[in-house]
Amino acid sequence: MVKSETKRFCLNCEEPIKGRADKKFCDDQCRTAFNNQLKADTTMMRNINNSLRKNRRIMEDLLSEATDGKRKVQHKILLDKGYNFAYHTHTYTTLKGGTYIFCYEYGFLKLENDLYMVVKRNES
Repeated sequence: MVKSETKRFCLNCEEPIKGRADKKFCDDQCRTAFNNQLKADTTMMRNINNSLRKNRRIMEDLLSEATDGKRKVQHKILLDKGYNFAYHTHTYTTLKGGTYIFCYEYGFLKLENDLYMVVKRNES
């Protein structure tokens, strides 16, 4: 009895595959590239979530000694601690028109002279 082989193709580069019947990729590079592409979205989300957590932790640390739940901080201090201004969870605009930028319950309001008012929002 003659066994007829169906052509199999690499899931990444679509080149014909030779070898075992259950083989899905032509080589290790194609397997790695395929799996990295599958995880690209997950990696991006993980990086964004890590930046958000870091921003929150920075503001939490800055407010750890504040008794009234707010503190004025220079822009340079936030940058030196690694704060990433590109990532935040939401904004809040006051009746006076000021816009607070939040990472979860911690946020800041940009003031004059490169100062920021860092606050913790107490939501009940």
